[in-house]
Amino acid sequence: MYNLALLYIFGGLGTLLLGIYFFRKVREEEQLHKLLTRPFPQEYKQYLSHIPHYVNMPQEQKEKIERSMLLFIHTKEFEGAADLEVTDEIKVIIAFYACLLVFNSKLPGCYENLKNIIIYPHHVAVEHIIDNGGILSKEQMVIEGEAIGESVVLIWHDVKKDVYHPRKENVVVHEFAHEVDFMDGLPDGIPPLERSKYDEWVKLFYKDYKKTAAVMLKQRNKGRYKLLGEYAATNEAEFFAVVTERFFQTPRSFRKKFPELYDELKELYGLDPMQLVKGR
Repeated sequence: MYNLALLYIFGGLGTLLLGIYFFRKVREEEQLHKLLTRPFPQEYKQYLSHIPHYVNMPQEQKEKIERSMLLFIHTKEFEGAADLEVTDEIKVIIAFYACLLVFNSKLPGCYENLKNIIIYPHHVAVEHIIDNGGILSKEQMVIEGEAIGESVVLIWHDVKKDVYHPRKENVVVHEFAHEVDFMDGLPDGIPPLERSKYDEWVKLFYKDYKKTAAVMLKQRNKGRYKLLGEYAATNEAEFFAVVTERFFQTPRSFRKKFPELYDELKELYGLDPMQLVKGR
């Protein structure tokens, strides 16, 4: 009888927990449906009104990225650091550039592993553990941004500078390119790809990365690699993040100098930025 009573108790608890789980899932789906079917806030559109990538989008793509942004803002935790107040402007600008990389692509989900975005008002020194042949040491490093899978760190001062005074760099695009790179588990410059595309991608990207590294090491006759800059030669992951920046920020120059890379990124991200950004 005792064992039977325990069986009933645990069976009842299991049924209760299962019921709570399904109830929460239904509530979440209802909230998500309500979120994605509501009109995109007019004030959000105001924050995007000066961004060419948004302004020049066809209406169908605008509606698609707006839904992606609402989902992103709803599911990610935005944390202000060093007394920074996280405003709607901050959320909208970061969400737009993050979603720009994935909303029209075949990439899996909307950064499903990403939990929070930490925003500092100005540059910050963070402590890193350095491994020198098995000898561990701590080192203070000033960062402009950082992506570590579950978290992204951004400096609002740099984000504003890149957004309001467009140039070849864009720290949000750069850090979320790292998040795309993380989607297959390894930050190695290889995003999630169809098996049939893998060898072609690795061959092309590794070739251009090695050439970039060799040119930057010599510090002369940089030619077309000057567009990428020295940071692209750091490692394969940084190379991928930098070429993603150039793809979105200076598409004409990038396509002229690296047509094969441009075509690969156009297929990966499902967009042709030359149609969105004029004159760069």
